[in-house]
Amino acid sequence: MAAAAEPGARAWLGGGSPRQGSPTSSPELVAGSRSPSGPGSGPGSGPGSGPGSGPEQAGARPLSPAAPGHSFRKVTLTKPTFCHLCSDFIWGLAGILCDVCNFMSHEKCLKHVKTPCASVAPSLVRVPVAHCFGPRGLYKRRFCAVCRKGLEAPGVRCEATAASATRTGTGTTTRTSTTGARETCLRARAARSAGRLAARPTCWPACAASGAASRTPGSSPRPLPQAHSVCSAALAPECTFGRLRTMVLPPACVRLLSRNFSKMHCFRISESTAPEPGEGEDSVDGSAPAGPGREVMALESSKQTLKIFDGNDAVQRNHFRAITVPRLAKSQEVLEVALRAYYITEDPQGFQLQALPAPALAGNTGASGKAWSGGTTEEEGSRGPGARDAPSITRVPEAWIIRALPRTQEVLKIYPAWLKVGVAYVSLRVTPQSTARTVVLEVLPLLGRQAEGLKSFQLVEVLMGSRQVQRTVLADEEPLLDRLREIRQTSLRQMSQTRFYVAESRVVAPRVSLFVGGLPPGRSPQEYSSLLDEAVASKAGLVSVSHVYSAQGAVVLDVACFAEAERLYMLVRDTAVHGRPLTALVLPDVLHLKLPPHCRPLLVFVNPRSGGLKGRELLCSFRKLLNPHQVFELTNGGPLPGFHVFSQVPCFRVLVCGGDGTVGWVLAALEEMRHRLACPEPAVAILPLGTGNDLGRVLRWGAGYSGEDPFSVLVSVDEADAVLVDRWTILLDAHEAGSGEDSAADAEPPKIVHMSNYCGIGIDAELSLDFHQAREEEPGKFTSRFHNKGVYVRAGLQKMNRSRGLHRALRLQAGRQEVQLPSIEGLIFINIPSWGSGADLWGSESDSRFEKPRMDDGLLEVVGVTGVVHMGQVQGGLRSGIRIAQGSYFRVTLLKAAPVQVDGEPWVQAPGHMIISAAGPKVHMLRKAKQKPRKAGTPKDVRADGAPAPEGDSK
Repeated sequence: MAAAAEPGARAWLGGGSPRQGSPTSSPELVAGSRSPSGPGSGPGSGPGSGPGSGPEQAGARPLSPAAPGHSFRKVTLTKPTFCHLCSDFIWGLAGILCDVCNFMSHEKCLKHVKTPCASVAPSLVRVPVAHCFGPRGLYKRRFCAVCRKGLEAPGVRCEATAASATRTGTGTTTRTSTTGARETCLRARAARSAGRLAARPTCWPACAASGAASRTPGSSPRPLPQAHSVCSAALAPECTFGRLRTMVLPPACVRLLSRNFSKMHCFRISESTAPEPGEGEDSVDGSAPAGPGREVMALESSKQTLKIFDGNDAVQRNHFRAITVPRLAKSQEVLEVALRAYYITEDPQGFQLQALPAPALAGNTGASGKAWSGGTTEEEGSRGPGARDAPSITRVPEAWIIRALPRTQEVLKIYPAWLKVGVAYVSLRVTPQSTARTVVLEVLPLLGRQAEGLKSFQLVEVLMGSRQVQRTVLADEEPLLDRLREIRQTSLRQMSQTRFYVAESRVVAPRVSLFVGGLPPGRSPQEYSSLLDEAVASKAGLVSVSHVYSAQGAVVLDVACFAEAERLYMLVRDTAVHGRPLTALVLPDVLHLKLPPHCRPLLVFVNPRSGGLKGRELLCSFRKLLNPHQVFELTNGGPLPGFHVFSQVPCFRVLVCGGDGTVGWVLAALEEMRHRLACPEPAVAILPLGTGNDLGRVLRWGAGYSGEDPFSVLVSVDEADAVLVDRWTILLDAHEAGSGEDSAADAEPPKIVHMSNYCGIGIDAELSLDFHQAREEEPGKFTSRFHNKGVYVRAGLQKMNRSRGLHRALRLQAGRQEVQLPSIEGLIFINIPSWGSGADLWGSESDSRFEKPRMDDGLLEVVGVTGVVHMGQVQGGLRSGIRIAQGSYFRVTLLKAAPVQVDGEPWVQAPGHMIISAAGPKVHMLRKAKQKPRKAGTPKDVRADGAPAPEGDSK
């Protein structure tokens, strides 16, 4: 067995020359990827022909180191076309097109192309990470990350990166968009703030097709859709996260043993309920299956369309890729077009096409037909799919399968996994006598680890699927050549997506943290254990309860077996206890002792149902900009899982994306979790997504989110100032209600709610209740803030002439003094100077009876309104409310049931008492800093307080 080490610390992408021995400079990638009759040399047009390309000119350009992996050829343009590198219009009729990835370029720009082709993307992956593809949808002004075509048809988008792809391109997206060639986040914004780039790239949408992408080990892929390939050379070689450096949870500080769990589960991303085509299994090739109405027909009489399968797996699932070739094409040319369709860059001499008989299409993959070996299609007697009326002529089958010819030896790349060595990989010659044990024995001296012994290492096979990365430890005596032959027989694409790693054979103790919510509150740990044993039959020896949140009805389980963790996860999600469905989440562990001293990560909560339903896009954006493990969706377990994950972080901040009710929900959870947090008083920022957003208005975050750049939002959070806001507790006690025994017997048990903004009783709460009920009945209609306010107005007009006489239905006591109420229809307790979407209910007039209100003075203001007309006048700025009282303790006695709302969350309160008092320590909120005019020459990212810019962000 011959062995040769190829030095190179990491794969290469961007400016400068590739390092010797890196994947892009290895013999398999750079030394002309094809034989003289390579891609584009024949008259056949490959499947990647761009929309602006016409008949090709003769000859394919040789592959140069400046254009890694591309198969460029000169084409004649028939439509207006722009260069994907410089974004300028391509004048004339000639352009340079890559047959595989549709990269279009000027001939003069060809030497500057640094973006690797999709065909070589697997060799550029440092750490395999699967995508988190969401449901199919229409994405306007977006381009496929694989074929660079527009997403006119429904496409899929990764929820943790900027990758978008058509359904036929998802199998390659893992290799092009999730991982780049070096561990660098090439962010155009970070570069502009550092003074490296003068302006926003003007080549959109062309740069969307030619942008670079990369990732940091241990985290989600770091996207870069806006950096030019040429401009990437001006950026720092290593990623420092730019302005977000202190806000990002460092990937090295997160531990998650995710075996048996996909990235969708690990990142807590909601999965689509509707199955997508070809989703029965984790598709390797991502191609579209055949079916009624999807048969591919020839476009013109001079060409024919063939179905190409890449292995037995594709035949079983009927997943093929269609190619269009001339009827007079030679077999070698057809084979090259078929290989390009599957992004296979190996020498075509090692493959052949075999006709797929009808029994194989029906599921008999063992059957193989006649090989297509030599001669033209005309010589073989074919007149194409349309030649059915000539029985005397043998018709070329429409379905073919690519088969690899038997090999007596192969050159195999072995990667060092997480071993700290100075090479990217080593190449070994594998023979029929080679086993996993002998390969490891040969590799260790090349990596300088021979002194540690053979038993300390193992050979791991890694399949880099688009949806899940599968790892398999090979047995010591398994023949590698047979294993490679078996993989190629299954799928040629799978072979290109398979790697072999030498990893330390550590015995990792399985430990999975599983959050289970939706349980009955107020139980003991023993009761919760018994409840779970009864509901899901958890195994006592493998499952233990590590944390109990009795008030919220949630527990965190420590599972010491991967298979048991997967079983519990799937079972809990389909289980209901006492009529309530349970919630299951896989939670990571934050290694707080490894956090850098300057690190102050941001914990992000997003409510996708708030206001105009813009939370879904923000979820995707924040997962791209930050570590996905620090972004939580509130409709999936609430805020408790996020606070549990960050419970040991010594210093962090919180960003709540939602309306006033969502902010109150998170603040209430923070109040209950405060004694369990290492940072008991984290500052909370707001991104207003609701309808009123009164607290967001007071703290200068605006009246509502209107599509601002998420990166700018994070920068504003980093620059915000901390302020204090009073927090109030409302005790609802209905036991001493009204008169009569029946009303007392039906009274609700006492409960406590928290308040930050205001509490309303009467007409304003009744309007909020009507709006809440209408949204619950038809949530699909409440997709805009304007429509939501229209529903409020319509509900108010319907109640304009109604009179309930609220002053006769309740009594108010401020401190120990009884307060006489005027004739009112609504009683409102306000803590902030904003109510009903920004109205000043208290008013600005000075009054010697009361102090000037502030949101941190420990006092509540009590205001009355006389009806809907009065409320409309207050919101229009024509008048203010009726000032009634001011104090720190109030007792309200409800003589009959009345609607009540706290921070926008309404309900009908039974007769009884409401006691409002201060809730202990004030809550720390973040107020957006005022935008000060910058002087000429002042860097954009210098802070308003004069603090120096972070390292790496200055010019």
